[in-house]
Amino acid sequence: MFTLNCKGRILQIKEPIVMGIINTTPDSFFSESRSMVINEIVDKAGKMLEDGATILDLGGQSTRPGSELVKASEETDRLIPSIEAIHKSYPDAIISADTFYSSVANHAINAGASVINDVSGGSMDEQMIETVGNLGVPYICMHMRGTPQTMQNFTNYEDLLKEVIDYFIQKIDACKKAGIKDIILDPGFGFAKSIPQNFELLNRLEYLNILEKPLLVGLSRKGTIWKTLGITADEALNGTTVLNTISLMKGASILRVHDVKEAVEAIRLVTELNSNS
Repeated sequence: MFTLNCKGRILQIKEPIVMGIINTTPDSFFSESRSMVINEIVDKAGKMLEDGATILDLGGQSTRPGSELVKASEETDRLIPSIEAIHKSYPDAIISADTFYSSVANHAINAGASVINDVSGGSMDEQMIETVGNLGVPYICMHMRGTPQTMQNFTNYEDLLKEVIDYFIQKIDACKKAGIKDIILDPGFGFAKSIPQNFELLNRLEYLNILEKPLLVGLSRKGTIWKTLGITADEALNGTTVLNTISLMKGASILRVHDVKEAVEAIRLVTELNSNS
């Protein structure tokens, strides 16, 4: 079991949980996750909570390969009104802000978020880890090389799993020194990794449990699925469920998904299977 202190609210992860993805962007790769209208965002949040999401992850910037970099000021303008609106409508909801800017992280926590999800692991804003330490909230640290704009140029590894583990050992140390008490690790499927490397990492995911931190897996509707199957992101729900199920059986604690209901069902079935093993 893992325990997270979300601004005074204690979240106990006794069995895997679901994080629902809400993008306040016009260009995220999966069209159904995009919304720029506050009422639609609040409605989507309500539906995800009803379907069983434990955390809502709000992002104001697409991080798909080759995406256009959005400045912190524009990301703030996109993200903060949505966080405020969801927090007002669902004050008990745990909201995660998906950002690599320390200034946006500050605004987000003040607006009602209680978790920071940083795809860069602090590498795109050197103030981020210190800022999260000062904010006293859980930090999701993802493995990535380069930036979303350049990451696919950095897929050469001598030993992928070893390098990911070494990266996290260093990041955990930096986080602890900054006063961050609750650290969640995201191996970064699709970030500076080829499709074969994503499958290699998934196949060896259980080795990351040696770090004794919650593992977040974000494979939902990604190119690893739909390119392998020769379909589109819109058709990748079944493939997502298959890989989420494998992730759960290898120790994932959090599934970050576009489709909450199906992920919750996968967790229920795998939990039942494990309870009878």
